[in-house]
Amino acid sequence: MSDILSYPFMQRALIAAVLVGMVCSVIGTYVVLKKLAFIGAGISHSAFGGVALGYLVGLDPIGIAIPFCLATAMAIGWVSKKGRISEDTAIGIAFASTMALGALFIGLKEGYNVDLFGYLFGSILAVSWSDLWLILGLGLGVVTVVALLFKELLFVSFDEEMAAVSGLPVQALYFLLLGLMALTVIISIKIVGIILVEALLVIPAAAAFQLTRSFRVMMGLSVLIGVVSGVVGLFLSYWWDLPSGATIVLTAAAVFLVCFVFSPKRRRRLVTSKG
Repeated sequence: MSDILSYPFMQRALIAAVLVGMVCSVIGTYVVLKKLAFIGAGISHSAFGGVALGYLVGLDPIGIAIPFCLATAMAIGWVSKKGRISEDTAIGIAFASTMALGALFIGLKEGYNVDLFGYLFGSILAVSWSDLWLILGLGLGVVTVVALLFKELLFVSFDEEMAAVSGLPVQALYFLLLGLMALTVIISIKIVGIILVEALLVIPAAAAFQLTRSFRVMMGLSVLIGVVSGVVGLFLSYWWDLPSGATIVLTAAAVFLVCFVFSPKRRRRLVTSKG
């Protein structure tokens, strides 16, 4: 173990796995409770369009992906809230359109074959110090906002109608949550990639949901599961020479399966049904 951590790239990868596991798990708690997993998929795949645009114009792909993802998240929220179409339809349109834009941007980059494999599936071992500072900065911003608005976001997550009656700015909080999801997606791209990032938003929180009815405990367990999955998946991918992003996600999925099988909620339902 100590030999592995003597390599600078593994030290950076370990820090990134811990940071991203924490931030994704915090936001993922709200994603699971408000059933926003499909929106998470739409936002994460929209990052492909931003990354491709960055390559086309010769700028930092992640730097371009940040406003691109934020704009997509706001567009999904605005169309679903203000338009006459359902939320899942708005997400489907954004999902397809941004992916198509990404393919178009790549095609417009004449004479240059862009290798997007690292952005699509993650490359945690290639994380640089500048990537870590970006993850740390955006991650701290996301967690700070959640801490400051913890009660408000909790209220909206459990009972949006009652929150509105109580005078909370429900729509503003909804758009804020979408923005936080977009920023969380951005910091996770280098770790698990555009294709798999939604899994980190959903699986740890879904696993924690199987074990408790308390929101605070759920968030704490979600963070623990997210961090452990990231660290264990990282080491397994190194030892067995496996794709890091996929290994981290499959580790989280294995933890979810264990939590589901031994869930106190599930056992209570079985006892009730038999009774």
